[in-house]
Amino acid sequence: MSKETYLMEALTRDLIQRNMEETGATMRQAMDKVYNSRTYMLLTNPATGLYFQSESYVYDILAEELDATQPATS
Repeated sequence: MSKETYLMEALTRDLIQRNMEETGATMRQAMDKVYNSRTYMLLTNPATGLYFQSESYVYDILAEELDATQPATS
């Protein structure tokens, strides 16, 4: 396994864990949110270098994306 792949996988694991902690999502729900996000697509593209960033930075991007995709409540 390359260093890049390891960093991507470790960061993905951390994003899933944090999503579970912050939103109360189940592991399956958190995995669905992360793996189906644009953030994950960018994270796993070596050209972006996003996998070099901190978990907090990347989670902020993910949380913003997920908030933008939530339906508005009345």
